[in-house]
Amino acid sequence: MSKNGLTTMVFLLFLLSPASVVAQPGCVHDALGREVCLDKPAGRIVSLSPGATELIFSAGAGDALVGASAWSDYPPEARELPRVGNSDRVDLEAILALEPDLVVGWTDGNSRAQLDRLPELGVPVFWLAPRTFEDIAAAVKTLGLLTGHPELAERQARDFLAGIEALQSRHGASEPVRVFYQVWDQPLMTVNGEELISKAIQVCGGTNVFTDLPRLVPRLSVETLLAANPEVIVTAGRGEADQSWLERWRDYPTLAAVASDNLFLVSPDLLQRATFRMLDGTRELCDLLEQARARL
Repeated sequence: MSKNGLTTMVFLLFLLSPASVVAQPGCVHDALGREVCLDKPAGRIVSLSPGATELIFSAGAGDALVGASAWSDYPPEARELPRVGNSDRVDLEAILALEPDLVVGWTDGNSRAQLDRLPELGVPVFWLAPRTFEDIAAAVKTLGLLTGHPELAERQARDFLAGIEALQSRHGASEPVRVFYQVWDQPLMTVNGEELISKAIQVCGGTNVFTDLPRLVPRLSVETLLAANPEVIVTAGRGEADQSWLERWRDYPTLAAVASDNLFLVSPDLLQRATFRMLDGTRELCDLLEQARARL
């Protein structure tokens, strides 16, 4: 087999995912369907979301990061990276000053209008938008290829999906419980069935009471929540020790979740970032839903 043929085969083996389809050696398609081509592994990377930062580290390329957006705080080494703005507004001059050969963006936060200027200046942008656990694994595998760590990234992705599958096997057929996941308090916000948190609820044998709402992160009225009458309310609140978002629901004792004392706080970043740490967050959620079942 020729060298080019072998390279093509390696890319095909690692990128069998709708979000990351190989066009030619050294080229992949990102979450926006845009082709990103590198002639050598990326050695200077700027990440524009905390989730992207985590996934780059998971792919074995943390040493290649030269800049990151605000709130990139995991793993701890990420806290030392130069900041280039936040998810809503990045500093293009700061990014260019770091001379990256790859910028990794997140479709649910970064401005496409802003970042579309970077390829015009010769800086490739790779967009991420994980919507499933498989998407998270595929993103890491793709980042592993783009940064020269395909074997490590493949192994990490495989272990992550095996962990999710084990949770599904253990909890997926449990007695269903109706769950409201609270993303925010004022305004009251939740997730629909397309959001990853909802898929974690499904893995644990739960049912998201707002799965059919059209927006990914919809706003609700209190009256809508009362009408849905969930058996379990889960939130990350403002932090692990802050129970205020849950305590407000005790003013509605007829809610099934309140009557059963099924009001739970989860670790803030474990479910709300689409990264490998969602395995830990889903495991924590499954344990909480088992507690909830015992109280119903």
